[in-house]
Amino acid sequence: MRSIVWRFLLSLLFLFPLGLLAQSSLYFPPTDSDEWVKKDLNSLGWNNQELARFLEWLPSQGTRSFIILKDGEIVVEEYWGAKLTGLGDMDEDALWYWASAGKTLTSSLLGIAEKKKLLKVKHCTSKYLGEGWSSLPSKREKEIKISHQLTMTTGLDERIETPDNTEPENLKFFSLAGQRWAYHNAPYTLLTEVLSEASGQSLVEFFRSSLGDKIGMTGTWQNVGESKVFYSNARSMARFGLFLLNHGVWDGEELIRPKYFESMVSSGSSDNPSYGYLTWLNSAEGFKVPGIQRKFPGKPVESASEDMFMALGRNGQTLLVVPSENLVIVRMGTFSNEILFPKAFVNQLWDRMNKVIN
Repeated sequence: MRSIVWRFLLSLLFLFPLGLLAQSSLYFPPTDSDEWVKKDLNSLGWNNQELARFLEWLPSQGTRSFIILKDGEIVVEEYWGAKLTGLGDMDEDALWYWASAGKTLTSSLLGIAEKKKLLKVKHCTSKYLGEGWSSLPSKREKEIKISHQLTMTTGLDERIETPDNTEPENLKFFSLAGQRWAYHNAPYTLLTEVLSEASGQSLVEFFRSSLGDKIGMTGTWQNVGESKVFYSNARSMARFGLFLLNHGVWDGEELIRPKYFESMVSSGSSDNPSYGYLTWLNSAEGFKVPGIQRKFPGKPVESASEDMFMALGRNGQTLLVVPSENLVIVRMGTFSNEILFPKAFVNQLWDRMNKVIN
């Protein structure tokens, strides 16, 4: 009997994409209005006292906005303003920077471009940027593929004085492509040029037409120093999280192919099992953090589910997606230090969240 049941379940997987199976239990807010269904907190059986403590703790950590989605519906939506941060009031329309959490957004845009057959991530980067985009010899340069940029495994030297600078003289050989994971902003930033060259559109134009308008997400990129940084309101980040929760499918429309999405949320390098396509994973096989060439044991977020994946940025910009719980968590704000990978903060956040949902 058990084998019959398993054969039936496997047949469903072949008949329907994973995203379409998941969406039956998810709510998607309309793309042309601010309407968003609120879930009754009492229906969840969560600990209301612990939630109150959690919401009291968040602004003490510089949090400006915080959203929890369960099954796509809003359970919590809170904003804190000038009295706490001196930076002006925050509400559902206020824009905030994503910092490196925007890398996961860029990864999704590359996935959309691949589905549109504008590029292939297995292609070498020089196919789109031309020969000489780095200081490497032609043979070595052609070994770097888009997939290496997506997984932070280009082999380019991140230890230079200006790691954000994309000029060829700053892109130097350190190791063969694919062999070493190192957090390096310049090769990532060049992905936006790859996308523009492949699509014939600016980064902002491609985002709006291919993703933003599709899922009701607003926001835009700004040049900050030598980097491109995405700004949006908290609800737009929540929409993006819901899109990821449903495997790159929005209300029945597949924008990212399942194979690409699987690569986003799977280990892209044995050198760092907790990093996929510009997306942090909660893999129990160990992890590296920016700026340190050492693999730490265990999961990045010890008390969270191993299936959780994350978009994380400086000052604690946080998007957590937990498929096993149908949860999306958004946190925007400031933080007491500017560490690129806010491991300690996310662990504290999740420890408190566990007390709420358990």
